[in-house]
Amino acid sequence: MATNSLVTNHISLKKYGIHNANVYYQLSPDELHSITIEKNMGKEASSGALAINTGEFTGRSPKDRFIVKDEITSDKVWWGDINIPFDPDKFDKLYDKVVAYLSEKEVYVRDSYVCADENYRQNIRVVNEYPWSNLFAYNMFLRPEEEELEGFKEDWLIVNAPGFMADPETDGTRQHNFAILNFSKKIALIGGTGYTGEIKKGIFSALNFLLPVYHDTLPMHCSANVGKEGDTSIFFGLSGTGKTTLSADPNRKLIGDDEHGWTPEDTIFNFEGGCYAKAINLSADSEPEIFGAIKKGAILENVIMNENGKVDFTNVSITQNTRVSYPIYHIQNIQQPSIGKHPKNIFFLTADAFGVLPPISKLTPGQAAYHFISGYTAKVAGTEAGVNEPVPSFSACFGAPFMPLHPTVYAEMLSKKMKESGVNVWLINTGWTGGPYGVGKRMALKHTRAMITAAMNGDLPEEISYDDYHIHSVFGLAQPRSCPNVPTEVLSSRRTWNNDEGYYKKAQELADAFKANFKKFESYANDEIKAGGPLV
Repeated sequence: MATNSLVTNHISLKKYGIHNANVYYQLSPDELHSITIEKNMGKEASSGALAINTGEFTGRSPKDRFIVKDEITSDKVWWGDINIPFDPDKFDKLYDKVVAYLSEKEVYVRDSYVCADENYRQNIRVVNEYPWSNLFAYNMFLRPEEEELEGFKEDWLIVNAPGFMADPETDGTRQHNFAILNFSKKIALIGGTGYTGEIKKGIFSALNFLLPVYHDTLPMHCSANVGKEGDTSIFFGLSGTGKTTLSADPNRKLIGDDEHGWTPEDTIFNFEGGCYAKAINLSADSEPEIFGAIKKGAILENVIMNENGKVDFTNVSITQNTRVSYPIYHIQNIQQPSIGKHPKNIFFLTADAFGVLPPISKLTPGQAAYHFISGYTAKVAGTEAGVNEPVPSFSACFGAPFMPLHPTVYAEMLSKKMKESGVNVWLINTGWTGGPYGVGKRMALKHTRAMITAAMNGDLPEEISYDDYHIHSVFGLAQPRSCPNVPTEVLSSRRTWNNDEGYYKKAQELADAFKANFKKFESYANDEIKAGGPLV
C-alpha cells in the first residue's frame, strides 16, 4: 500500500491487548482522506469533502447502548430502557474478543481530548479499525498541540471496531452491534456499527455522569454562541430542531454546536472540537456557514452524489439522517478557546409538527424546568406510505439517550443556575405554522432568526405583562404581541391556522401528551415545576 511509510509501530497497543497491529498514529486529515479513497471506502465530493457510507447503521442504536453496572455506577445511574446495565465479566470477555479481532490488523490511533476548559479536560485515546472513523475523531474531539503529545496519558480509551460482530447468546448483547461504557476501566467499547455518532455520543454520555457527580458542573446537550458584548446564549434541542443552524450566527461567535458544560464559575465550555450537522436539504442560501464548512477535511455520511461528485442534499434514499462532520475551524466566526461567560439567554428549541406551540414564548422558572424535563419535539412519520400524522417525542433534558443520571438531577442543576444567573429562558418552535404537518408549513428560518435576535438584543420585554405578552390559553405560555422584523400574525400560532376549533382540538391533544409524559416525573417535581405545565 502506498502509505506504508505512515505506519508508526513505535506506538504500542500491547497494554490494551492489541498485538502485532500496524499502527497509524496521529495521521493528518489529508492522509486519512487519501487512505480511505485508496481502500475504496469512500469517494471525494466536488467540494473536496470525503463521502462515506456508514453501512448497516445510519444512526444511533439506543437499545444497544449499555453501561457496565459496578460499584461506581450501581447506585447512581438511572437504570432502565435508556441506561441498560451490562455485566462486568461479560464486558471483559467481549473486550478481549474485540482486541483480539484488531490484533494483526491495520489500526488508526488518535490522541485528543474533550472539554475546552482546562479545569475539566479529559484526555482521550481512540483506536479505530477504519481510517474515516479516525478522521471523524480528529474532527470532533479537541486537538492537542504537538508538544502535548509527548508523554500523553489518556483518561479514557475508545476502542472502535465496526467490523466486529458480537454473538448475543455468548456476549450478552441484544444483537451484533453494541456501544458500552465502563466507568471503572474508563473504556468506551463500540462494535458492529460504522455510525460515527456512537463515538462522540459515548464520550458525551461519560461526561454527563462525571461532570455532575464529581465536578458540580451541568452537562448540556446544546449549542452555544457569544455576542460582541460577551453575552452567551445557549440553544437546547433534539436532533432536527435547529441547534447547529441557529447557533451558527454570522453576528456572533460560535462556542460549539452540540455539547457543553456550565461550571460553578458560571462559564460555558465546549466539550468538542468540531460540529456534526444534519445535511438533509442543506443549501448555501439557507445555511451558508454549514454549507461553506463542507470542504476538504469534512466527512459526508450516507449522501447521494452524481458522477461528478455533486451531492444531492435532498436525496434521502439511504437515510433521512444524512450527516456532515467538520472541525470547528471550518466555521469562520468562532470563539477561541471555546469558552463563554455569563449566560444571558437560554433557548429551548422544539420542532412542533402539531403546529400548536407559539413560535417564541418567554418562560417562567417553573415553566423552564417543566419544559426542560419534558424535552419535547415531534417526529414526522414519513417512513410509511400514507402516514402523515406527527408523533409527539419527549426526551428528558433534551438528551435523555445520553443522560446516565435521573433527569431531575440535571433539571435541578439547571433551575438553580438559571435563578442564580438571572438568565432569560425562551421556548422556540422551529416546527410547523398554519396547521399541523401535512397542512401547514415549516416556520420560516428568517422569522425564527429574527425572534432569537430580538430576544438576545433585549428588544422583547423581560417582564411578562398583559400589555406586552398574550398568555396561551392551553399551555400558559407568554407569547410576545410584537417582535421586530416578524409579521404580527406569525407570532400567534392560533391565528395562522384560520380554524380555531381545529387548533384548540390539536392543542388539547398535545397538552394531554405532555401531561401523560410528565407523570413519571411528578413524584420528583415541586409545585412550581408542576405548575409550569399545560393549564388544562
